[in-house]
Amino acid sequence: MKADRFWRTLEEYSNFEEFQRSLLDEFPPGVSERPAFLHRREFLSLVSASLAFAGLTSCAPTVPEKIVPYVRPPEEIVPGRPLFFATAFPLGGYGLGVLAESHMGRPTKIEGNPDHPASLGSTDAFAQASILSLYDPDRSKVIVNGGRISTWDAFITALATELEAKRLNKGEGLRFLTETVTSPTVALQLRRILEQFPAAQWHQYEPVNSDSARAASRTMFGKYVDARYHVEKADVILSLDADFLLSMPGHVRHAREFASRRRTQPGENRMNRLYVLESTPSITGAKADHRRPVRSSDIYVMASRIADALGGKTSTGDAWVDALVRDLQSARGKSLVIAGPQQRPEVHVLAHAMNAALGNIGQTIEYIDPVEPNPVEQLESLKQLTRDMQNGAVDLLLVVGGNPVYTAPADLEFAKHFANVRVRVHLALYEDETSDFCHWHIPETHYLESWGDIRS
Repeated sequence: MKADRFWRTLEEYSNFEEFQRSLLDEFPPGVSERPAFLHRREFLSLVSASLAFAGLTSCAPTVPEKIVPYVRPPEEIVPGRPLFFATAFPLGGYGLGVLAESHMGRPTKIEGNPDHPASLGSTDAFAQASILSLYDPDRSKVIVNGGRISTWDAFITALATELEAKRLNKGEGLRFLTETVTSPTVALQLRRILEQFPAAQWHQYEPVNSDSARAASRTMFGKYVDARYHVEKADVILSLDADFLLSMPGHVRHAREFASRRRTQPGENRMNRLYVLESTPSITGAKADHRRPVRSSDIYVMASRIADALGGKTSTGDAWVDALVRDLQSARGKSLVIAGPQQRPEVHVLAHAMNAALGNIGQTIEYIDPVEPNPVEQLESLKQLTRDMQNGAVDLLLVVGGNPVYTAPADLEFAKHFANVRVRVHLALYEDETSDFCHWHIPETHYLESWGDIRS
């Protein structure tokens, strides 16, 4: 029997003459076993000398500095022992109660606050990573005017001149664009400014927002309301493309409450059950007992089919949906339907209707006044601002946080119309695309180095 023959390279297979000669050479061309002009001891001496010179280059003289001691050392600061401060981490306008661990006045770690209802002692990856942005060397540090470093006094003087001129026309052409604001203090300050300038307007926009939920609540209840979910009370949960364990407001609390029902207590023999309809894999989908991938555009069709079955239709012809409906009906008052923020308002309306039909209102879901002092449908608010800029109705725009030049929908052509505003000011942690379009860039303080308030 003839054995199979193998080749390591195409050259070996081709059996070129050059390849055969190369097999006779132990080392590649140009490489010798030992340099004739340099012995081993001489080589080691040169290496040692180079290392010594490298060490000497770092021995630069240091300028002597005097350490000013505490006249009266703070009682709570003990070298080597951490000190914890209760604070709130802002994300999407909502606050997460955390504890900031600090050493000698410098924050070093973020932990959950067990006494805060929004965190219950836990955090998420965003809160943990927020400590890095505090020490980020790329953070904005100076005021910039027209691409050049300026001063705070120069900015205040320029802004005061603009605002003084605005008093003559009651703030006509003055606009504020902020991210989602839930801080009562910030909202009060903006309202007082609007009282002094009645013709001015305040807009809010974030690329990930609750516009669909806002529109659905207005349709269902005639006003804006927020839904508060009691995940710990639900035996059966249906997620309609809602990643409520990772990205929705209150997701840290939802995750803790959901996990508590995954551990059976004495006398209990049933855990909660999670059904997920989603278009892309998510953390919530990974935890689902029954997950069904569905195109985002088909979520409404599936939700309608489920709602019809809950309304009395005997069978949908879909075994997955029929099993889900039976589970929901067997857990009346202890079930929960959650719609994702990226879904259309009609899906949210169906979720409200299904929760009502299942008797969940007041049990696993309750409706409260909006957490935001000034709730708006943010995309429509941004569209209105863009139209005003296009029509030349805005000549002083203050952008407080965010990066709308980058995050605004492309079809709005926000950057194009933004450039028409006569005076543009941007307050942010970083100099970004919006800063490049502004006359003034003001560095924003980090939440760990500023005082304020925020709602959860």
